[in-house]
Amino acid sequence: MDISADLRGRLRGVVAQRMETDPAHDLAHLDRVWVNAQAISDDRTDMTVLLAASYLHDLVNLPKDDPDRHLASRKSALESEPILGGLGYSRAQIDATKHAIEAHSFSANIPPETPEARILRDADRLDALGAIGIARNFSVSGALGRTLYDAADPFAADRTLDELHFSLDHWKVKLLNLSDDMLTESGRQIAKRRTARMIRFLEDFAEEIGSELPSTWTNGEATR
Repeated sequence: MDISADLRGRLRGVVAQRMETDPAHDLAHLDRVWVNAQAISDDRTDMTVLLAASYLHDLVNLPKDDPDRHLASRKSALESEPILGGLGYSRAQIDATKHAIEAHSFSANIPPETPEARILRDADRLDALGAIGIARNFSVSGALGRTLYDAADPFAADRTLDELHFSLDHWKVKLLNLSDDMLTESGRQIAKRRTARMIRFLEDFAEEIGSELPSTWTNGEATR
């Protein structure tokens, strides 16, 4: 099966009817993941599998505070199977797409074993970084009722990081470390550039609230 605009359009049509009204996990997110995936793919990649995985990986999207959050990618993989069959995917392509979907999730903790799975994982995580990552982080935090930051100690100099209550803490706990966990070299390079943008934002943020960004938050990145 050749990659085509028609196939992408059909996949978008399927997911457009099913995506929740979550601005951090909507159709635009899937479009961005596909753009990221193409940017870090190589000649070993089955682009038809990667296309489907990019658009079907969030078929089941559970809130970050849901106790079954770690099962969402497995549920998405299961629900993708009849869709893929209806689009004419072979058994091997269906299995490859399902594995990529299952393994993309941070909370599922499933090792990605194929090029497509590694690329999808990186592509999805790239969307948590940079300017769009900043917007998504605050959107999700707002939906969960989290405070932007601890006014008494914004950058946790004298307290334990608490990402469940403070949006900014999630940056230090997870987001600023994602570039080190990328599985593709291209993904790692893009992630580092996007992380540097986030650190520049944090420096401005710190200045505006009368604080100073600790060096422990910059990971040695040059930001200016």
